[in-house]
Amino acid sequence: MTETEKPQLCLITPPEPDPSRLTARLLPALDAAEVACVRLSLPTRNEDQIIRAADALRDLCHARDIALLIDDHVLMVGRLGLDGVHLTDAARSVRGARRALGADAIVGAFCGASRHDGMTAGEAGADYVCFGPAGATTLGRGERAGVDLFQWWSELIEIPVVAEGALGEDTIPTLAPVADFLAIGEEIWGAEDPALRLKRLVRAIGG
Repeated sequence: MTETEKPQLCLITPPEPDPSRLTARLLPALDAAEVACVRLSLPTRNEDQIIRAADALRDLCHARDIALLIDDHVLMVGRLGLDGVHLTDAARSVRGARRALGADAIVGAFCGASRHDGMTAGEAGADYVCFGPAGATTLGRGERAGVDLFQWWSELIEIPVVAEGALGEDTIPTLAPVADFLAIGEEIWGAEDPALRLKRLVRAIGG
């Protein structure tokens, strides 16, 4: 990524398993900003609900030339015609996912704030590495993936890096020069007008 390039957007779905409500909430956000990727991330282990949600989003995303990934469920990628998987267990599942999905599918890995996990995921075949939370938070242990981590990665590693978690108008301007993607989800879905909130976050990218 060069200094003149802006990070692309990955939109994480709202925690809404009902397909019609999911698409109704997602569509205004997709109209509000240019989105490169949608990540289907649902707080359910119900296979039927996940399948119906993926079916509802697949044609919608592909008609807009937006890649559709799913959190963790590797075996659903090929079955449902998705573009790849986002793994939430750092580097542990990357090699197996790559072996199962082949070279063409997207395999990404969330690695918290660990340089070691990020490098291990890259060596195992990840197409991108995601660090976060990138903003201040009191959740979990409060550990934060600081700007210095993204700076270090962007200078030394060619694999794209994604910033996720607690992103705001204060943190995005500092992350924009050193992150290839910004993954935005909970930052907008709790707002009264998610599309308007997304527009404000996009404006914070600047450039």
